[in-house]
Amino acid sequence: MAAIILDLKPFVDLSDDQFYQLCQNHRDLKFERTSQGELVIVTPVGGEGGSREADLIGDLVYWNRRTQLGKVFSSSTCFKLPNGANRSPDVAWVMQERWNQLTPEQQKKFPPLCPDFVIELRSESDALELLQQKMQEYINNGLRLGWLINPQDRQVEIYKTNQMRQVLDNPQQLNGNDVLPGFMFDLSLIWD
Repeated sequence: MAAIILDLKPFVDLSDDQFYQLCQNHRDLKFERTSQGELVIVTPVGGEGGSREADLIGDLVYWNRRTQLGKVFSSSTCFKLPNGANRSPDVAWVMQERWNQLTPEQQKKFPPLCPDFVIELRSESDALELLQQKMQEYINNGLRLGWLINPQDRQVEIYKTNQMRQVLDNPQQLNGNDVLPGFMFDLSLIWD
């Protein structure tokens, strides 16, 4: 089942605090919000997708613990992007200096920034075009590096600031370039 998008604008325009409270009151659901104010109810992934996501986040956490360059976030974290959208990438990373610039209240709620690095992992129910639009939205809001991993087609789309999207067919490894220096991810964990 794909995500459900509800256009609430004709009825209500949720403030940031109201959207946060809606998410807190319905913790069993995962919400996002588009820059136009549409409410997105994101469907959960199955066991295979959840395991793949855990592999991705586990390797990033391990790298980050060694380098201590930033903060790693799971798909449960919702970020308030500069364009007004609230998005929850499957995996996210924010440079420590940028994280430290937020107030404790901003860190507690939905951090008002775009991550420096995100991974979106396409599940069986995800429409590729919608994920590509989401990745472009991250880039338009300050993302420095993003990976859209598509196990169904064994492809990875690389998104970088001020660069054209790059599509890799069946890559075996990804690296974090200058955004995540020294970070490597073995895609055999995803392809197998």
